[in-house]
Order: sequence, then C-alpha cells, then structure tokens
Amino acid sequence: MSELFGDDFITLEDDDGNEVVLELVDTMDYNNQTYNCFVPADMDENDPDYGLIILRAVMDGSDFMFEDIEDPAELNEVYEKFQILWAAEEPEEQE
Repeated sequence: MSELFGDDFITLEDDDGNEVVLELVDTMDYNNQTYNCFVPADMDENDPDYGLIILRAVMDGSDFMFEDIEDPAELNEVYEKFQILWAAEEPEEQE
C-alpha cells in the first residue's frame, strides 16, 4: 500500500517492512498498463543501490496499488520504452 506525499513522492513498504520514500520521475501507459518510474528520495545518488525503480500501477477498488514487475523481459521492455520517451523529450542540441 502506498501513502502519497504531494504530487511527486510516495512511501511504500518493502518486503522487510521498511518504509521507502520514492520520487516519481515519469508515468507511461504501455500495452494497456500504467507504469511509473521512481528514484529513491531518501538515498544518495552515489549509493550503489541507487537507481530507477519501475512499478506497475493497478486499480484496487478505488485506490491505486503498485506492483513489482516480476518478468525480466517485461521490465526490460518498459525500461526501453521510458528511454525512448525521454530521448524524444530532450531538446536537440544546436550547433
């Protein structure tokens, strides 16, 4: 279950029961699913465990829940789609 902190932050509980604060980077609809890309908000960028976290958003009644993507092929495909989306948003360099 998640608790929202403003528009860009959520707190989730990991498998060990620890709270993890994540900052939303982007959201994408792909293959009739909604995916959210996060970074740890309470972790230094130089930490070796720091990186993108991609979760699938699903409706549970009237609330959104976030699910891990267990299938490595699906996770890789979604990651690549985020990369394409971000590359398209970058302004082209002027010479």
